[in-house]
Formats: sequence, structure tokens, C-alpha cells
Amino acid sequence: MSVFWFNYLKDILPNHIITTEFDQMPEKVQKYRDQLEYRCLLVKKLKVFSVEAIVRGYITGSAWSEYKKKGTVCDITLPEGLKESQSFEKALYTPSTKAEIGQHDENIHPSKVPEIIGDKYADQISEISVKLYTKAKEYALSKGIIIADTKFEFGRDDTGILYLVDEVLTPDSSRFWLSLNYEVGKSQESFDKQYLRNYLLSIDFDKKTSIELPNDIITKTMERYIETYKMITDSDPTFL
Repeated sequence: MSVFWFNYLKDILPNHIITTEFDQMPEKVQKYRDQLEYRCLLVKKLKVFSVEAIVRGYITGSAWSEYKKKGTVCDITLPEGLKESQSFEKALYTPSTKAEIGQHDENIHPSKVPEIIGDKYADQISEISVKLYTKAKEYALSKGIIIADTKFEFGRDDTGILYLVDEVLTPDSSRFWLSLNYEVGKSQESFDKQYLRNYLLSIDFDKKTSIELPNDIITKTMERYIETYKMITDSDPTFL
């Protein structure tokens, strides 16, 4: 999924991919073909910014929860009277800090980003994130999928050039809805990791204990991921 989007969005910003072909991987990687084929990318080594660029096209999830309490999203004041799952007139850039492993990311107001990464890159990332989301959203909608929100990550090389990195517009980093079933004023069925989240919420998972997921939850989550991939790319995943 990421490879598809990296290619589709490269006219807006270059990305960190060197190759996706396993035969072009370093020899020390190729000896682990049985474990890594179809599961790895060879990418440029870059300095990754400690900010996650979240872009929201619709009000849902944690954004909806905050709006109901304060009338804001990431402390950005929004118009009164918005309904759950309603689209914004313009995509909303709502960044978060990129936490260390084991810690939780923290949503922040866009004005806080320059303090972390400087004015130059803060401005670039804010503008480019919305452009990336807007292009992807329009394409996905033509395939019957609404991208409600997503997260981008960026890095730079030693010369200061900005790159799109990590994963892009996958069910792990985005919220996907079927446009056919979309209805303002209620939560939507998600074709992403929200299905797994909902299961964990139903069993009061404490986010600390290691648990074994039921096979049917694993299967149904995977089915959603594969169906989303097929709809967006008009093809089957390579590993099937």
C-alpha cells in the first residue's frame, strides 16, 4: 500500500525508497528472503523529524471527542454545530509530537511545531501535508473510499532536502470509510485498524498486558486491509 502511494505522490515530494525489489537488496538481507520478502523496503538514511503530520478531512475519533468538549481540535477553534463524521471545508493540519517507544504521542497546536523543528520545516510540512492528503483523498474517493484522516512523517538529508518517509496512507496510519455507506451524524464502519481497536475496547484491554488475539479477529482485520488495497490499487497484494 505504501509503495503505491509513494509512487502516486512523488510529484509533490520525493520519498525515501531506493528499491522494493528483493533481488536488489544487500546480500546480508537476501539470505533472509524467507522472512523478509514482500515485507521490507530499502530506503535512504535520513534525519526524521520528531513531529507527526496528521491531516483530517472529517471530524471523527479523538477530534470529535475534543470538539464535543471544547469546540476545538488540537486547540484549533472550529465552527459551532458540526456533526460527527462531517467533512471540513478545508483539510485540517493537526500535528502531534513523535513519542519515544513505549510513550504516547501528544496532539499539539500547529503553532508549537516551529519550536520543535524550526520555522522553515514547520511551514513546509504544514503545506505539503495538506497537498498530499488532498490529492490522495480525491483519488481514493474515485475508488469508493473516503480517507477520513491520515498521518505523514518526514525526514531530511544532509543537504536539507525534505522527503516523505515511513508508511503512507495505510490502514495503520489512516482512517478509511466506504463512501457507499457514508452518513453524517454517526460513527462510520472503518476499513482500517479501528476494527481491532474496537475489539480491544470491548475487552477493556489495559494497553500493558500481552494478549493473544482470537483467530477470527486477526482474519477479519486482514480481510479489511486486503479489500482496501484491492479497491485502491485495482490489484491483488503480491503475497497472495
